[in-house]
Amino acid sequence: MAPGCTLVLVLMLLTAALSRTGAAPAPSAPRAVPPARGCHMAEFKSLSPQELQAFKTAKDAFEDSLLQKDWNCSARLFPRTRDLKHLQVWERPVALKAELALTLTVLEAMANSSLDHSLERPLLTLRHIHSKLQACVPAQPTASPRPRGRLHHWLHRLQEAQKKESQDCLEASVMLNLFRLLTQDLKCVAIGDQCV
Repeated sequence: MAPGCTLVLVLMLLTAALSRTGAAPAPSAPRAVPPARGCHMAEFKSLSPQELQAFKTAKDAFEDSLLQKDWNCSARLFPRTRDLKHLQVWERPVALKAELALTLTVLEAMANSSLDHSLERPLLTLRHIHSKLQACVPAQPTASPRPRGRLHHWLHRLQEAQKKESQDCLEASVMLNLFRLLTQDLKCVAIGDQCV
């Protein structure tokens, strides 16, 4: 039998087997923006207990250092009412990428402080997540719809915070939002359409 015929036969048998087991792909609803190629975020549906513990250690060390500072932050950079579920599915990775970029910028600046050791592993994890997220967000703004509504407001708020907030307030906001970023926002992007 010719090699081309063998491949066709194998594909036909595989399709028949998948159809019988119910494992055939189900048609999905049309989307406003197709998912980006190479966007594989499912591995981040939940982080390992070891990774979460590393973030908890860093957060605890930061909270201990807060007790020694006299700080007063007026604005809430990450309000409790903000939820990625309220965004369209294509907007969620864009919002998460902006949130993660700010988090990385602030934590990398903090890494030069007494928290250096406790931030080492969290920074590695966040950089890995950020690199995977790059494939989910179009590189050029013209490749996707322009941010509007909630997404536009959220992105603008993050940009303004970097200009207006003190470093201490940025650090506090980022550290206090860390577990929400990891357990809610990241999970929402990882499960895509199922985040409702």
